[in-house]
Amino acid sequence: MKALKSLRLHIGLFGRTNVGKSSFLNKITSQSISIVSDIAGTTTDVVEKSMELLPIGPVTFLDTAGLDDISELGSQRIEKTHKILNRCDIAVLITDKFELTQVENEIIDEFKSLNIPYLIIVNKQDDNLSAKSDFMVTSTVTDNKIVDKFKAELIKLLPDEFINSPKIVGNLVDTKSTVILVIPIDKEAPKGRIILPQVQTLRDLLDSNCISIVVKESELQDALDGLKNPPALVVTDSQAFKKVSEIVPDSIPLTSFSILFARLKGNLDEFIKGANTIEKLKDGSKILFLESCTHHAIDDDIARVKIPRLLKQKTGKELVCEYYTGHDFPDVSGYDLIIHCGACMTNRKEVLSRILIATEKHVPITNYGIVISYCLGILPRATKIFSFQTNGEKEMAITVKDVEHVAKLARLELTEEEKEKFTRQLGDVLKYVDQMNEVDTSNVEPLSHPIDFVNVMRDDVVHYEQTKEQLMANAPDEENGFFKVPKIN
Repeated sequence: MKALKSLRLHIGLFGRTNVGKSSFLNKITSQSISIVSDIAGTTTDVVEKSMELLPIGPVTFLDTAGLDDISELGSQRIEKTHKILNRCDIAVLITDKFELTQVENEIIDEFKSLNIPYLIIVNKQDDNLSAKSDFMVTSTVTDNKIVDKFKAELIKLLPDEFINSPKIVGNLVDTKSTVILVIPIDKEAPKGRIILPQVQTLRDLLDSNCISIVVKESELQDALDGLKNPPALVVTDSQAFKKVSEIVPDSIPLTSFSILFARLKGNLDEFIKGANTIEKLKDGSKILFLESCTHHAIDDDIARVKIPRLLKQKTGKELVCEYYTGHDFPDVSGYDLIIHCGACMTNRKEVLSRILIATEKHVPITNYGIVISYCLGILPRATKIFSFQTNGEKEMAITVKDVEHVAKLARLELTEEEKEKFTRQLGDVLKYVDQMNEVDTSNVEPLSHPIDFVNVMRDDVVHYEQTKEQLMANAPDEENGFFKVPKIN
Protein backbone atom coordinates (compact mmCIF):
# COMPACT_ATOMS: atom_id res chain seq x y z
CA MET A 1 0.00 0.00 0.00
CA LYS A 2 1.38 3.41 -0.98
CA ALA A 3 2.05 6.00 1.71
CA LEU A 4 -0.37 8.89 1.61
CA LYS A 5 0.91 12.14 0.13
CA SER A 6 0.09 13.96 3.35
CA LEU A 7 2.56 11.69 5.19
CA ARG A 8 5.36 11.96 2.63
CA LEU A 9 8.40 14.21 2.71
CA HIS A 10 7.68 16.96 0.16
CA ILE A 11 10.77 18.08 -1.77
CA GLY A 12 10.42 21.11 -4.02
CA LEU A 13 12.75 21.54 -7.03
CA PHE A 14 13.35 25.19 -7.95
CA GLY A 15 15.55 27.00 -10.43
CA ARG A 16 15.79 29.13 -13.54
CA THR A 17 14.58 27.79 -16.87
CA ASN A 18 16.76 25.17 -18.53
CA VAL A 19 19.15 24.57 -15.62
CA GLY A 20 18.30 20.86 -15.52
CA LYS A 21 15.58 20.53 -12.88
CA SER A 22 13.60 18.03 -14.91
CA SER A 23 16.73 16.11 -15.90
CA PHE A 24 17.68 15.95 -12.24
CA LEU A 25 14.24 14.60 -11.27
CA ASN A 26 14.38 12.00 -14.03
CA LYS A 27 17.83 10.95 -12.85
CA ILE A 28 16.79 10.61 -9.21
CA THR A 29 13.61 8.67 -10.02
CA SER A 30 15.18 6.65 -12.85
CA GLN A 31 12.08 7.52 -14.88
CA SER A 32 11.12 10.04 -17.53
CA ILE A 33 8.76 11.98 -15.32
CA SER A 34 9.31 15.45 -16.71
CA ILE A 35 9.77 16.47 -20.34
CA VAL A 36 13.37 17.44 -21.03
CA SER A 37 14.17 19.97 -23.74
CA ASP A 38 16.72 22.65 -24.59
CA ILE A 39 13.79 25.01 -25.05
CA ALA A 40 13.38 27.23 -22.00
CA GLY A 41 10.09 26.93 -20.13
CA THR A 42 9.34 23.30 -21.03
CA THR A 43 8.02 22.63 -17.53
CA THR A 44 4.84 24.69 -17.18
CA ASP A 45 2.78 23.36 -14.29
CA VAL A 46 4.10 21.71 -11.16
CA VAL A 47 4.97 18.06 -11.80
CA GLU A 48 4.46 15.75 -8.82
CA LYS A 49 6.20 12.39 -8.42
CA SER A 50 5.85 10.16 -5.38
CA MET A 51 8.38 7.41 -4.72
CA GLU A 52 10.31 5.49 -2.08
CA LEU A 53 13.71 7.08 -1.56
CA LEU A 54 15.54 4.69 0.76
CA PRO A 55 16.70 5.03 3.49
CA ILE A 56 14.62 8.21 3.84
CA GLY A 57 11.28 6.60 3.00
CA PRO A 58 8.25 7.88 1.06
CA VAL A 59 8.78 11.26 -0.63
CA THR A 60 6.98 13.47 -3.13
CA PHE A 61 9.01 15.58 -5.56
CA LEU A 62 7.50 18.86 -6.78
CA ASP A 63 9.15 19.95 -10.05
CA THR A 64 8.35 23.62 -10.67
CA ALA A 65 8.45 26.01 -13.61
CA GLY A 66 11.47 28.25 -14.17
CA LEU A 67 11.88 31.22 -11.85
CA ASP A 68 12.82 33.47 -14.78
CA ASP A 69 10.12 32.34 -17.21
CA ILE A 70 9.47 35.26 -19.60
CA SER A 71 6.87 33.50 -21.73
CA GLU A 72 3.30 34.74 -22.09
CA LEU A 73 2.15 32.58 -19.21
CA GLY A 74 5.39 33.02 -17.31
CA SER A 75 4.02 35.21 -14.50
CA GLN A 76 1.25 32.70 -13.76
CA ARG A 77 3.73 29.83 -13.75
CA ILE A 78 6.08 31.68 -11.40
CA GLU A 79 3.16 32.46 -9.09
CA LYS A 80 2.36 28.73 -8.91
CA THR A 81 6.00 28.00 -8.24
CA HIS A 82 6.07 30.36 -5.26
CA LYS A 83 2.81 28.95 -3.85
CA ILE A 84 4.33 25.45 -3.85
CA LEU A 85 6.71 26.65 -1.15
CA ASN A 86 3.89 26.32 1.35
CA ARG A 87 3.91 22.54 0.81
CA CYS A 88 7.68 22.00 0.85
CA ASP A 89 9.42 20.28 3.76
CA ILE A 90 12.75 20.68 1.95
CA ALA A 91 13.63 22.95 -0.98
CA VAL A 92 16.26 22.17 -3.61
CA LEU A 93 17.57 25.05 -5.71
CA ILE A 94 19.21 23.84 -8.93
CA THR A 95 21.49 26.19 -10.82
CA ASP A 96 24.15 25.84 -13.50
CA LYS A 97 26.73 28.28 -12.12
CA PHE A 98 28.28 29.20 -8.81
CA GLU A 99 27.36 32.89 -8.90
CA LEU A 100 23.68 33.06 -8.03
CA THR A 101 21.35 35.42 -9.88
CA GLN A 102 18.88 37.85 -8.34
CA VAL A 103 15.87 35.52 -8.75
CA GLU A 104 17.84 32.68 -7.16
CA ASN A 105 18.82 34.81 -4.17
CA GLU A 106 15.21 35.96 -3.85
CA ILE A 107 13.89 32.39 -3.69
CA ILE A 108 16.55 31.57 -1.06
CA ASP A 109 15.24 34.49 1.00
CA GLU A 110 11.77 32.95 0.75
CA PHE A 111 13.15 29.59 1.92
CA LYS A 112 14.58 31.32 4.95
CA SER A 113 11.45 33.36 5.73
CA LEU A 114 9.32 30.18 5.69
CA ASN A 115 11.93 28.20 7.68
CA ILE A 116 12.36 25.68 4.87
CA PRO A 117 15.66 23.73 4.95
CA TYR A 118 17.28 24.02 1.53
CA LEU A 119 20.04 22.60 -0.65
CA ILE A 120 21.80 24.30 -3.55
CA ILE A 121 22.85 22.01 -6.40
CA VAL A 122 25.15 23.23 -9.16
CA ASN A 123 24.35 21.15 -12.24
CA LYS A 124 26.11 20.72 -15.59
CA GLN A 125 29.59 20.84 -14.05
CA ASP A 126 31.14 17.87 -15.83
CA ASP A 127 34.72 19.08 -15.46
CA ASN A 128 34.58 20.41 -11.95
CA LEU A 129 32.64 18.15 -9.62
CA SER A 130 34.20 19.40 -6.39
CA ALA A 131 34.61 23.07 -7.00
CA LYS A 132 32.71 24.46 -4.03
CA SER A 133 32.14 22.65 -0.75
CA ASP A 134 28.96 24.48 0.36
CA PHE A 135 27.14 23.47 -2.83
CA MET A 136 26.36 20.00 -4.08
CA VAL A 137 28.11 19.92 -7.46
CA THR A 138 26.99 17.40 -10.06
CA SER A 139 26.10 16.62 -13.63
CA THR A 140 22.91 14.77 -14.52
CA VAL A 141 24.70 13.45 -17.60
CA THR A 142 28.01 12.16 -16.31
CA ASP A 143 27.79 11.92 -12.51
CA ASN A 144 27.01 8.27 -11.70
CA LYS A 145 26.98 8.96 -7.94
CA ILE A 146 24.36 11.69 -8.13
CA VAL A 147 21.63 9.69 -6.34
CA ASP A 148 23.86 8.69 -3.40
CA LYS A 149 25.23 12.23 -3.08
CA PHE A 150 21.73 13.69 -3.08
CA LYS A 151 20.48 11.23 -0.44
CA ALA A 152 23.41 12.05 1.83
CA GLU A 153 22.72 15.79 1.61
CA LEU A 154 18.98 15.26 2.04
CA ILE A 155 19.40 13.28 5.24
CA LYS A 156 21.24 16.25 6.78
CA LEU A 157 18.18 18.45 6.17
CA LEU A 158 15.40 16.13 7.33
CA PRO A 159 12.88 17.86 9.63
CA ASP A 160 12.66 16.40 13.11
CA GLU A 161 9.12 15.05 12.60
CA PHE A 162 10.43 12.77 9.84
CA ILE A 163 13.20 11.45 12.07
CA ASN A 164 11.05 11.08 15.16
CA SER A 165 7.50 10.59 13.91
CA PRO A 166 5.11 12.37 16.28
CA LYS A 167 2.34 10.42 17.98
CA ILE A 168 -1.29 11.24 17.32
CA VAL A 169 -2.64 10.00 20.63
CA GLY A 170 -0.17 7.35 21.87
CA ASN A 171 1.83 9.85 23.92
CA LEU A 172 -1.28 11.00 25.79
CA VAL A 173 -2.08 7.68 27.47
CA ASP A 174 -0.13 4.85 29.09
CA THR A 175 0.76 1.65 27.29
CA LYS A 176 -2.05 -0.94 27.47
CA SER A 177 -4.57 1.80 28.29
CA THR A 178 -8.09 1.47 26.93
CA VAL A 179 -9.18 4.16 24.47
CA ILE A 180 -12.67 4.39 22.97
CA LEU A 181 -12.98 5.78 19.44
CA VAL A 182 -16.45 7.07 18.61
CA ILE A 183 -16.91 6.89 14.85
CA PRO A 184 -20.27 7.85 13.37
CA ILE A 185 -20.82 6.57 9.86
CA ASP A 186 -19.79 9.65 7.89
CA LYS A 187 -21.89 10.17 4.77
CA GLU A 188 -18.87 11.76 3.07
CA ALA A 189 -16.62 8.74 3.69
CA PRO A 190 -16.24 6.26 0.80
CA LYS A 191 -18.56 3.30 1.01
CA GLY A 192 -17.15 0.48 3.10
CA ARG A 193 -14.45 2.67 4.67
CA ILE A 194 -13.93 5.15 7.49
CA ILE A 195 -12.24 8.49 7.04
CA LEU A 196 -8.47 8.89 7.17
CA PRO A 197 -7.96 10.58 10.60
CA GLN A 198 -9.87 7.76 12.26
CA VAL A 199 -7.76 5.12 10.50
CA GLN A 200 -4.51 6.87 11.43
CA THR A 201 -5.55 7.31 15.06
CA LEU A 202 -6.45 3.62 15.33
CA ARG A 203 -3.10 2.63 13.83
CA ASP A 204 -1.28 4.95 16.24
CA LEU A 205 -3.01 3.30 19.21
CA LEU A 206 -2.08 -0.16 17.92
CA ASP A 207 1.54 0.95 17.50
CA SER A 208 1.44 2.27 21.07
CA ASN A 209 0.22 -1.10 22.42
CA CYS A 210 -3.08 0.35 23.59
CA ILE A 211 -6.49 -1.34 23.71
CA SER A 212 -8.84 0.23 21.20
CA ILE A 213 -12.62 0.03 21.26
CA VAL A 214 -14.38 1.38 18.17
CA VAL A 215 -18.10 2.19 18.38
CA LYS A 216 -20.76 4.44 16.92
CA GLU A 217 -22.20 7.09 19.19
CA SER A 218 -25.36 5.00 19.56
CA GLU A 219 -23.34 2.16 21.19
CA LEU A 220 -21.06 4.35 23.32
CA GLN A 221 -23.02 3.96 26.55
CA ASP A 222 -23.06 0.16 26.17
CA ALA A 223 -19.28 0.22 25.65
CA LEU A 224 -18.73 2.28 28.81
CA ASP A 225 -21.04 0.07 30.86
CA GLY A 226 -19.21 -3.04 29.67
CA LEU A 227 -15.80 -1.88 30.89
CA LYS A 228 -14.50 -2.95 34.30
CA ASN A 229 -12.44 0.25 34.55
CA PRO A 230 -13.07 3.62 32.87
CA PRO A 231 -11.16 4.27 29.62
CA ALA A 232 -8.09 6.48 29.68
CA LEU A 233 -9.53 8.59 26.86
CA VAL A 234 -12.52 8.92 24.55
CA VAL A 235 -11.95 10.33 21.06
CA THR A 236 -14.97 11.29 19.00
CA ASP A 237 -15.80 12.66 15.59
CA SER A 238 -16.43 16.37 16.07
CA GLN A 239 -19.92 16.12 14.61
CA ALA A 240 -20.98 13.85 17.51
CA PHE A 241 -19.29 16.01 20.16
CA LYS A 242 -22.49 17.18 21.85
CA LYS A 243 -24.05 13.74 22.26
CA VAL A 244 -20.77 12.11 23.27
CA SER A 245 -19.96 14.80 25.86
CA GLU A 246 -23.34 14.21 27.48
CA ILE A 247 -22.67 10.45 27.73
CA VAL A 248 -19.03 10.47 28.85
CA PRO A 249 -18.56 11.44 32.55
CA ASP A 250 -16.44 14.53 33.25
CA SER A 251 -13.88 12.35 35.00
CA ILE A 252 -12.98 10.68 31.67
CA PRO A 253 -10.78 12.75 29.29
CA LEU A 254 -12.51 13.58 26.02
CA THR A 255 -11.30 15.06 22.74
CA SER A 256 -11.92 14.76 19.00
CA PHE A 257 -10.08 13.48 15.93
CA SER A 258 -10.04 16.99 14.49
CA ILE A 259 -8.39 18.42 17.60
CA LEU A 260 -5.83 15.60 17.61
CA PHE A 261 -4.93 16.51 14.03
CA ALA A 262 -4.86 20.21 14.84
CA ARG A 263 -2.11 19.29 17.28
CA LEU A 264 -0.40 16.88 14.85
CA LYS A 265 -0.53 18.97 11.68
CA GLY A 266 -0.63 22.54 12.94
CA ASN A 267 -0.30 24.67 16.05
CA LEU A 268 -2.94 23.85 18.65
CA ASP A 269 -2.19 26.94 20.69
CA GLU A 270 -2.82 29.24 17.70
CA PHE A 271 -6.01 27.37 16.83
CA ILE A 272 -7.33 27.76 20.38
CA LYS A 273 -6.51 31.47 20.35
CA GLY A 274 -8.36 31.73 17.04
CA ALA A 275 -11.47 30.05 18.45
CA ASN A 276 -11.52 32.47 21.36
CA THR A 277 -12.01 35.37 18.95
CA ILE A 278 -15.43 34.02 17.94
CA GLU A 279 -17.08 36.04 20.70
CA LYS A 280 -15.79 39.23 19.02
CA LEU A 281 -17.54 38.55 15.70
CA LYS A 282 -20.11 41.07 14.55
CA ASP A 283 -22.88 41.24 11.96
CA GLY A 284 -21.22 41.06 8.55
CA SER A 285 -17.95 39.53 9.83
CA LYS A 286 -16.29 37.50 7.08
CA ILE A 287 -15.38 33.86 7.75
CA LEU A 288 -13.13 31.92 5.37
CA PHE A 289 -13.48 28.13 5.38
CA LEU A 290 -10.37 26.36 4.05
CA GLU A 291 -10.74 22.81 2.76
CA SER A 292 -7.67 20.85 1.70
CA CYS A 293 -9.47 18.26 -0.40
CA THR A 294 -12.28 18.36 -2.90
CA HIS A 295 -15.53 16.57 -2.05
CA HIS A 296 -19.18 16.82 -2.92
CA ALA A 297 -20.99 18.76 -0.24
CA ILE A 298 -23.88 16.84 1.31
CA ASP A 299 -27.15 18.30 2.59
CA ASP A 300 -25.82 18.64 6.14
CA ASP A 301 -22.23 19.50 5.21
CA ILE A 302 -20.01 20.32 8.20
CA ALA A 303 -18.51 23.50 6.71
CA ARG A 304 -21.50 24.80 4.77
CA VAL A 305 -24.30 23.95 7.16
CA LYS A 306 -23.33 22.66 10.61
CA ILE A 307 -20.57 25.07 11.65
CA PRO A 308 -22.31 28.22 10.27
CA ARG A 309 -25.41 27.16 12.20
CA LEU A 310 -23.41 26.69 15.41
CA LEU A 311 -21.68 30.06 14.94
CA LYS A 312 -25.00 31.86 14.52
CA GLN A 313 -26.40 30.13 17.61
CA LYS A 314 -23.29 31.06 19.61
CA THR A 315 -22.88 34.67 18.48
CA GLY A 316 -26.39 35.65 17.42
CA LYS A 317 -24.78 37.45 14.45
CA GLU A 318 -25.34 37.30 10.70
CA LEU A 319 -21.97 36.17 9.39
CA VAL A 320 -20.62 36.03 5.83
CA CYS A 321 -19.15 32.60 5.06
CA GLU A 322 -16.86 32.02 2.09
CA TYR A 323 -15.10 28.82 0.98
CA TYR A 324 -11.78 27.92 -0.63
CA THR A 325 -10.71 24.42 -1.62
CA GLY A 326 -7.27 23.18 -2.67
CA HIS A 327 -3.59 23.58 -1.92
CA ASP A 328 -3.31 27.22 -2.96
CA PHE A 329 -3.71 29.77 -0.20
CA PRO A 330 -5.87 32.77 -1.14
CA ASP A 331 -5.39 36.34 -0.03
CA VAL A 332 -6.82 36.33 3.51
CA SER A 333 -6.78 40.08 4.00
CA GLY A 334 -10.16 41.39 5.08
CA TYR A 335 -11.32 38.21 6.80
CA ASP A 336 -12.19 38.19 10.49
CA LEU A 337 -11.58 34.48 11.02
CA ILE A 338 -10.18 31.48 9.12
CA ILE A 339 -11.58 28.03 9.90
CA HIS A 340 -9.39 25.22 8.56
CA CYS A 341 -10.47 21.64 7.97
CA GLY A 342 -8.85 18.72 9.78
CA ALA A 343 -6.04 18.71 7.17
CA CYS A 344 -5.98 14.93 6.86
CA MET A 345 -4.99 15.23 3.16
CA THR A 346 -2.39 17.94 3.73
CA ASN A 347 1.11 17.76 5.16
CA ARG A 348 2.16 19.59 8.31
CA LYS A 349 4.34 22.07 6.42
CA GLU A 350 1.37 23.35 4.41
CA VAL A 351 -0.76 23.88 7.52
CA LEU A 352 2.05 25.64 9.38
CA SER A 353 2.65 27.87 6.36
CA ARG A 354 -1.01 28.83 6.33
CA ILE A 355 -0.89 29.62 10.05
CA LEU A 356 2.20 31.78 9.48
CA ILE A 357 0.56 33.71 6.65
CA ALA A 358 -2.63 34.20 8.70
CA THR A 359 -0.73 35.51 11.73
CA GLU A 360 1.31 37.86 9.54
CA LYS A 361 -1.98 39.25 8.18
CA HIS A 362 -3.33 39.44 11.77
CA VAL A 363 -6.21 37.13 10.89
CA PRO A 364 -7.06 34.55 13.60
CA ILE A 365 -7.12 30.94 12.43
CA THR A 366 -8.67 27.82 13.95
CA ASN A 367 -10.08 24.48 12.75
CA TYR A 368 -13.37 22.58 12.51
CA GLY A 369 -13.16 20.50 15.68
CA ILE A 370 -12.03 23.35 17.89
CA VAL A 371 -14.80 25.64 16.61
CA ILE A 372 -17.42 22.99 17.23
CA SER A 373 -16.22 22.33 20.79
CA TYR A 374 -16.03 26.09 21.45
CA CYS A 375 -19.58 26.69 20.24
CA LEU A 376 -20.82 23.77 22.36
CA GLY A 377 -19.05 25.17 25.43
CA ILE A 378 -16.78 22.13 25.87
CA LEU A 379 -13.47 23.49 24.53
CA PRO A 380 -11.80 23.51 27.99
CA ARG A 381 -12.69 19.86 28.45
CA ALA A 382 -11.75 18.87 24.89
CA THR A 383 -8.26 20.39 25.20
CA LYS A 384 -7.51 19.65 28.86
CA ILE A 385 -5.56 16.48 28.04
CA PHE A 386 -3.04 18.53 26.02
CA SER A 387 -2.14 20.73 29.01
CA PHE A 388 -3.46 23.84 27.29
CA GLN A 389 -5.58 26.59 28.75
CA THR A 390 -8.51 27.82 26.70
CA ASN A 391 -7.35 31.43 26.89
CA GLY A 392 -4.72 30.49 24.39
CA GLU A 393 -1.86 30.51 26.88
CA LYS A 394 0.20 27.36 27.01
CA GLU A 395 0.76 25.75 30.38
CA MET A 396 4.08 24.29 31.37
CA ALA A 397 4.33 21.01 29.51
CA ILE A 398 7.04 18.38 29.21
CA THR A 399 7.65 16.77 25.84
CA VAL A 400 9.55 13.64 24.87
CA LYS A 401 12.15 15.93 23.30
CA ASP A 402 12.67 17.63 26.70
CA VAL A 403 13.24 14.26 28.36
CA GLU A 404 15.66 13.22 25.61
CA HIS A 405 17.59 16.48 26.09
CA VAL A 406 17.90 16.03 29.87
CA ALA A 407 18.87 12.37 29.41
CA LYS A 408 21.60 13.40 26.97
CA LEU A 409 22.99 15.95 29.44
CA ALA A 410 22.93 13.32 32.19
CA ARG A 411 24.53 10.72 29.90
CA LEU A 412 21.55 8.40 30.36
CA GLU A 413 20.24 5.94 27.83
CA LEU A 414 16.47 5.59 27.95
CA THR A 415 14.17 3.17 26.16
CA GLU A 416 11.19 4.54 24.26
CA GLU A 417 8.88 3.29 27.03
CA GLU A 418 10.98 5.05 29.68
CA LYS A 419 10.90 8.29 27.67
CA GLU A 420 7.10 8.17 27.50
CA LYS A 421 6.87 7.27 31.20
CA PHE A 422 9.14 10.09 32.39
CA THR A 423 7.40 12.58 30.10
CA ARG A 424 4.07 11.83 31.77
CA GLN A 425 5.54 11.80 35.29
CA LEU A 426 7.37 15.10 34.88
CA GLY A 427 4.29 16.56 33.23
CA ASP A 428 2.24 15.57 36.29
CA VAL A 429 4.75 17.37 38.53
CA LEU A 430 4.36 20.55 36.51
CA LYS A 431 0.57 20.21 36.67
CA TYR A 432 0.81 20.23 40.48
CA VAL A 433 2.93 23.38 40.23
CA ASP A 434 0.25 24.95 38.04
CA GLN A 435 -2.37 24.06 40.64
CA MET A 436 -0.32 25.74 43.36
CA ASN A 437 0.06 28.81 41.17
CA GLU A 438 -3.74 29.07 41.02
CA VAL A 439 -3.89 29.70 44.79
CA ASP A 440 -4.70 33.34 45.57
CA THR A 441 -1.72 34.74 47.52
CA SER A 442 -2.43 38.43 46.88
CA ASN A 443 -2.91 39.15 50.62
CA VAL A 444 -0.09 36.91 51.84
CA GLU A 445 3.21 38.45 52.92
CA PRO A 446 6.27 36.97 51.18
CA LEU A 447 8.03 34.56 53.54
CA SER A 448 11.60 33.32 53.64
CA HIS A 449 10.49 30.40 55.85
CA PRO A 450 7.09 28.84 56.65
CA ILE A 451 7.82 29.05 60.41
CA ASP A 452 7.78 32.47 61.98
CA PHE A 453 10.99 32.75 64.04
CA VAL A 454 13.91 35.09 64.49
CA ASN A 455 17.42 33.76 64.20
CA VAL A 456 19.80 34.78 66.98
CA MET A 457 23.10 35.98 65.60
CA ARG A 458 26.25 36.73 67.61
CA ASP A 459 28.54 39.60 66.83
CA ASP A 460 31.11 38.66 64.23
CA VAL A 461 34.15 39.41 66.41
CA VAL A 462 37.43 37.48 66.47
CA HIS A 463 37.97 36.57 70.11
CA TYR A 464 40.51 33.73 69.92
CA GLU A 465 43.62 33.12 67.87
CA GLN A 466 45.73 30.00 67.56
CA THR A 467 49.36 30.06 66.60
CA LYS A 468 50.82 27.94 63.81
CA GLU A 469 52.67 25.89 66.39
CA GLN A 470 49.42 25.13 68.23
CA LEU A 471 47.71 24.04 65.02
CA MET A 472 50.63 21.88 63.87
CA ALA A 473 50.58 20.12 67.25
CA ASN A 474 47.42 18.36 66.03
CA ALA A 475 49.02 17.09 62.81
CA PRO A 476 49.51 13.27 62.70
CA ASP A 477 52.47 13.91 60.38
CA GLU A 478 54.17 17.02 59.00
CA GLU A 479 56.71 18.06 56.41
CA ASN A 480 58.28 21.51 56.03
CA GLY A 481 55.72 23.05 58.34
CA PHE A 482 52.66 21.58 56.55
CA PHE A 483 50.19 18.78 57.30
CA LYS A 484 51.35 15.61 55.52
CA VAL A 485 48.64 13.31 54.18
CA PRO A 486 48.80 9.88 52.46
CA LYS A 487 49.45 9.96 48.69
CA ILE A 488 46.44 9.20 46.52
CA ASN A 489 47.13 6.92 43.55
